[in-house]
Amino acid sequence: MIDDLVTRGVSEPYRMFTSRAEFRLKLRADNADQRLTPTGIDLGVVGGVRQAAFEAKAKALSEGLALLNQLNITPNEAAKHGLVLNRDGRRRSAFELLAFPDIDLARLIPVWPELEKLDGPAARQLEVDARYAAYVRRQDEDVQALRRDEAVQLPVNFDYTALPSLSAELRTKLARQMPSTIAQAARLEGMTPAAVLVLLGHLKAASGPRKTA
Repeated sequence: MIDDLVTRGVSEPYRMFTSRAEFRLKLRADNADQRLTPTGIDLGVVGGVRQAAFEAKAKALSEGLALLNQLNITPNEAAKHGLVLNRDGRRRSAFELLAFPDIDLARLIPVWPELEKLDGPAARQLEVDARYAAYVRRQDEDVQALRRDEAVQLPVNFDYTALPSLSAELRTKLARQMPSTIAQAARLEGMTPAAVLVLLGHLKAASGPRKTA
């Protein structure tokens, strides 16, 4: 939000949503303590009791994640426990299995009884993290790609009307502002990371090898 205020102005303040953030899948209510408590500790606004609780949870999460990644199983072995996986022969960790919609820790405990010792709050957090893991990894890759391509130049005569997957509002703004690079386009009010990826993909398809400033 601060970045939007500084770089994009406040003519449309209602547009300041987490969907505009590059790492929006990480900006969740369930992990707010993990993201913000370290900053609070550095600023000296987190009390000793709260800090101890945070550190205990962080330790439980770290140990729990290590355990989940250490335990693994093949599709044939999983089938013996009633877990349906692709018969591709690939071993999957317990953490990967938690990403499946019909698998939770309760279903994995009969397979690996040691999972029963996972702390309650940490266990619930690990289940959520596992559900998001693949999407967060893909999002990180998209953000890295955007940062690599910030200097890609946009042709002066680029036809923004040929981007039906962008809203009419964004196409109008792009045509009016005529940004010269992807970085400038990304700073336009209303542009989301997803919209920039659409623009970049269309540009690469239309112009072939990329040119940088």
